Amino acid sequence: MPARQGYLDELEKLKNDVIKMGSVLEESINNVVTALKKVDGKLAEDIIASDDKIDDYERKIEKACIALIAKQQPVASDLRRVTSIMRIIADVERIADHCADISEYIIKLSNEEEIVMPKYVIEMVYAMKQMVVDTIESFVNEDHDQAERVIAADDIVDDYFEKIMDELCIAMKHNPDKIRQYSEYLMIVKYLERMADHATNIAEWIEFIITGELEIGKQ
Repeated sequence: MPARQGYLDELEKLKNDVIKMGSVLEESINNVVTALKKVDGKLAEDIIASDDKIDDYERKIEKACIALIAKQQPVASDLRRVTSIMRIIADVERIADHCADISEYIIKLSNEEEIVMPKYVIEMVYAMKQMVVDTIESFVNEDHDQAERVIAADDIVDDYFEKIMDELCIAMKHNPDKIRQYSEYLMIVKYLERMADHATNIAEWIEFIITGELEIGKQ
């Protein structure tokens, strides 16, 4: 096999592994949605246990990226792709970590007196989930417009966050006996907001792969 073709095959394998990692992340987020809706502590425990899969993918892909750079000495455009993948998988891993973080609070909520979930929490989680799905699709297709839509969608998640924060502050004032539960929802929506930030970062790295121009956003 010619050296260049072998190199291209390695690049394609890298891309496929990132897509597989993204699929595992999507499954975890879907489980978070279900666990949050049902306040399902058992499912939340399963989400935490599954975080190792994402960690394994990150280590595997990072090692492959370093080996590719060391062995092949890629040209500028390919080097941009490989280094961007290393940043992308770091953000994917952080989103997965936040799935586990949210699950910890779902477990706490499942062991306490039930309260009504604040308005817009489910809308916020679905908006964040769509951002993650769109980042993966934009990576697969190298779709600049879709990456731009992800970046724009971060404002929607931020708006939900502000609305929920306002509601929680009022609820805590009027229901001091439920402050613990409201505080746990506060942490959950904070992690959702951070997940959207990481999806934005991924979209910016995808734009860098496509255009060679990088705008550093929220890290």
